[in-house]
Order: sequence, then structure tokens, then C-alpha cells
Amino acid sequence: MKSTILRSINLGGRELDYQLVQSKAARKLRVRIGLNGVEVVQPEARKNSEVEEFLLANVAWITSQLDRIERFRSIRKPQRSGAGEILYRGTPTPVYVEDIARFEGANKVVLKQGSILIARGRKSSTPPARSLENWLRKQAREEVERYLQAVTRSLKQYPQKVYIMDQRTKWGNCSSLQNLSFNWRLIMAPDFVMRYLVTHEAVHLAVPDHSKRFWLTVQSLCPNMERARQWLCVNSHQLFIDLHQPCLE
Repeated sequence: MKSTILRSINLGGRELDYQLVQSKAARKLRVRIGLNGVEVVQPEARKNSEVEEFLLANVAWITSQLDRIERFRSIRKPQRSGAGEILYRGTPTPVYVEDIARFEGANKVVLKQGSILIARGRKSSTPPARSLENWLRKQAREEVERYLQAVTRSLKQYPQKVYIMDQRTKWGNCSSLQNLSFNWRLIMAPDFVMRYLVTHEAVHLAVPDHSKRFWLTVQSLCPNMERARQWLCVNSHQLFIDLHQPCLE
């Protein structure tokens, strides 16, 4: 079993937060740096002081990798999906934009026979892509709140507020004020992925760190945790799409 602890260290004047993963199986110290942050794997036989020495000895490489990640984040742009299709709850779903002569109001988005239909009002100035995003945000809120009801009831911990946002580097967050926020793009992922992310952030209401207790609690409430993490690792890029492309006529 692995345990995860949040730590920080000053590297060359830069305060670095990292996840320390203590592992019985690991044979040597190693560091991983990616979009989700810095992870240091510590073999059971190594002391905490050795971890700090290891990081300080590799400060040049770590700094260069952190700079590389920041550059990548600054240029990361939504991907374009195939015209006329997006992922919706994990399933490739056709998107149609239709002008309906008798329809004069605001654009209306409906799920109909496995497709998403955007009915464009004759007098509407709202781009179909904006209407689609607004609809997806609404669906995301409904599903997030549905999953939260069950999880928070089990935990007996409840958020102050719940936000649906458009974070570029996070799927969710639990603030120090006990507010939860979630990325609306999660509605495009399979249900088991959304359930995991909602559970993950909700458990932070009770356990603020990433300790062994935290992961065991998440696992007990969400048996598909590892499956969801693997899906996100492989497919998360599919959720960062440009909604204008599938709305092209």
C-alpha cells in the first residue's frame, strides 16, 4: 500500500509543493513532474532527509522541467473535435444546428435520439457554440449535485457552495472555505469518471490532505477510482475541444 503526503521545499528561491509517495515496492528515489504537479516516490528504507537532499541535488533539472510545464500550459489550447461530434458522458455524440422558421426565441439545445440538437432562433444573436456550452454546464451541474448528494450524506460533510467553472488545469477543487468547484467539461467524460472526481473533492471536506486515510475513503466510496484515473490519463485531451468546430454547418 502506498501513502501520499503533501510537502513543500524551497529550491533556488522557488517554493515547490510536491506529493511524497511512500512506497514499500520502490527501490530508489525518483521524481515525476507533469501537468498534475510534482510527485516524489520514497522507498520505505529512505529517510525524509534523503528526500530533501535528492531534490536539492537535482534542482537544475527540476527547475527546467517546471519551466517546461509552465510553457506548455501557456500555449495549451482546446483541441478541435471532428466536425459535428463531441463526447457526451463518454459517448461520441453528433451535434446538429438547425434553423427552424417558426422559432424566434433564444437558441434551444436538446438531447434527442442520441444526438444534440441546437435549434437556432431566427432573432438570436447567440452563437450555437455558446448555447452548447451553456447547456453542457447545466447538465454538468445537475450531475455533480446528484453525485454529491450521495457522497456528502455518507461523509456527513457538506460544502458551503458548489461552482461549475472552466478551469484550464484542474478538474475540481475544495477550498479552505469548504466550497467545491468542478470543471464543466467533466460532463463529456463517462459517468464513472465524474463520480470519481466528485467523490475526490467531496472527501476533501473531511480529509484535507492526500493521506492514506484520504485515498482509502475515496476508494470505499468509489470502487472505480483507478479505472477513472486511468481514463483521464489517456483521454483527458478529448475534453478540451473547441465547441465551435462541431457547431459548424
